[in-house]
Amino acid sequence: MPDESLSPEEIRRYARHIVLPEVGGAGQQALKRARVLLVGAGGLGSPALLFLAAAGVGTLGLVDDDIVSLSNLQRQIAHGTADVGRLKVESAADAAARLNPHVSVVAHPVRLDRENGPAIVCSYDLVIDGSDNFDTRYLCADLCEAARVPLVSAAVNRFSGQITVLKPYEADPATGRLRPRYRDLHPAPPPEGLIPTCSEAGILGTTTGVLGTLAANEAIKLLTGTGEPLLGRLLLVDLLGMRFEEIRYKRRG
Repeated sequence: MPDESLSPEEIRRYARHIVLPEVGGAGQQALKRARVLLVGAGGLGSPALLFLAAAGVGTLGLVDDDIVSLSNLQRQIAHGTADVGRLKVESAADAAARLNPHVSVVAHPVRLDRENGPAIVCSYDLVIDGSDNFDTRYLCADLCEAARVPLVSAAVNRFSGQITVLKPYEADPATGRLRPRYRDLHPAPPPEGLIPTCSEAGILGTTTGVLGTLAANEAIKLLTGTGEPLLGRLLLVDLLGMRFEEIRYKRRG
C-alpha cells in the first residue's frame, strides 16, 4: 500500500487545495493515491495532463503511439519545439515531471485496441478520453463500462467542443435506473468522411485548452467526491459565441 500521507513540501505545494473545504487534506490524499489514464497526449490530453499533475494526482497514464510534429505545437501545450520527432508519451511525461516531481507518469506508447485495452484500463481508477476519432471513443466507452471505471469523454471541432461523464454500470440514486451509456448519447458513429479532421477543418488552439481543462476539472471532482459531475449531462461549449449549453440524456431501454 503506497504512503498516502502528504509531506511538508506537498502540504505547501497543495496549500490552496487543502484550504478548500470541498477538497481539504482528505481530498488531496485521494488525489495522491489516484491513478488516471489519459487516452491521447495531444490537444485535449496536454492541458488535462498538466492540470492533473499540478493537482497532485499520484499516477498518470498516457496512451498514445504518435510522435510530436511541428503542426501540433499550436495547441498541444505539453510539447515544445525541441520535442518534434519524439514520442508524445515521452515528451508529455517529461513536461509533467518538470511541473511536479511527486507525480509518476506511466507511458503506454501504443494505440489502444481491444487486445491491449482491458489490461491497461483496469489498472486505473478513472479514464479521460481525449482521442481524435470515433473508433477510439466507442472503444474507451466499452472498455470503461466493462471494467467499471468512470470515463470523462471530451471532443472538439474548430471553435466548439463537448464533454460528459459516464458511469453506465452504476444506478442513478434519484431514479434507480442505470446511468446512460455513450451509445445513448451517440447511437452510431457518423459516416466516414462526414466530419472533417483537425488537419482538414482547422482548430483554434484554445478550444482544446478549454475542453481539456474541463476534463481535468471533472476528474478532480470525481476523485475527491466533490461537486456535481456531468453524469447524464452533455456540456456544449461554443467559444466563438462564448456560450455554454447543457443537454440532459438518459439510458435508452
